[in-house]
Amino acid sequence: MVRKKNNVSLGEALQEFISSNKLQKGLDKVHVREAWANLMGNGVNNYTTGVELRDGTLYVSLSSSVLREELSLGKSKIIDLLNEELGREVVRKIVLR
Repeated sequence: MVRKKNNVSLGEALQEFISSNKLQKGLDKVHVREAWANLMGNGVNNYTTGVELRDGTLYVSLSSSVLREELSLGKSKIIDLLNEELGREVVRKIVLR
């Protein structure tokens, strides 16, 4: 890591470390799982069997076909809420299965 200035905030140092070591994708995968759990609540989380982020697409496995249909009606709203929670556009598409 190349030091550009003497006084660097901890946040800036961490962000530089994350980008220089190409860790952002892995962090996004963890953060999107946490965001899903926080935003969806216990009702949806009880039926969520898997959450995986790949190339901007969030794959969510659900054990309830009725819930899958309900959530599919609000995919764009869910994408907006997740990206708002994450602070940037991470999720571009959701696939419910």
